[in-house]
Amino acid sequence: MDISLESIISIAGLLFGGGGIGMLITWRYQKKKAKAEAKQAEAEAEKAKFEAMQANAQLTKEIQDSYQQLTADLKANLETQQQYNEEQKQYIKELKEDRQHLRQERDDLRKRQDKLEKAMRDLQFEVARNSRMVAFMRPFLCGRDGCAIRVPVAMPADDTDNKEPSEIEPYNEEE
Repeated sequence: MDISLESIISIAGLLFGGGGIGMLITWRYQKKKAKAEAKQAEAEAEKAKFEAMQANAQLTKEIQDSYQQLTADLKANLETQQQYNEEQKQYIKELKEDRQHLRQERDDLRKRQDKLEKAMRDLQFEVARNSRMVAFMRPFLCGRDGCAIRVPVAMPADDTDNKEPSEIEPYNEEE
């Protein structure tokens, strides 16, 4: 390969003439431009990152506020529920007292009823005994005052209750 002086001169002319320096200046300009664009892109990325962090912080604050509101609502609901439970406990206590009172009244009424039934049975027994005694004494009754003959008295069972003893007709065995 023969490199001639002319070719060396033409290469040197190209390098030092317009092409080499222009290329060197263009290359430095492109390098600075790329560096500035990289810095601008980096700044925009930082800005986007900062905005994302702010949005995240805002979202976290909203979530925290909603949780605080939820806890306040739950607390109020719990207090209301506890108050309702206390009212229900009081109502149940009153109902139990009423039920106990009604049981006592029922027991008292049963005792009274048992006493009345016993008294009624005793009176029925007495009436039956008196009825037997009257039946036993019937032959010794007389419908006339001061009678020594002892004429039997007719004693109908249905309408003699309202009559005077002198109005009751004597019983005749002959009839």
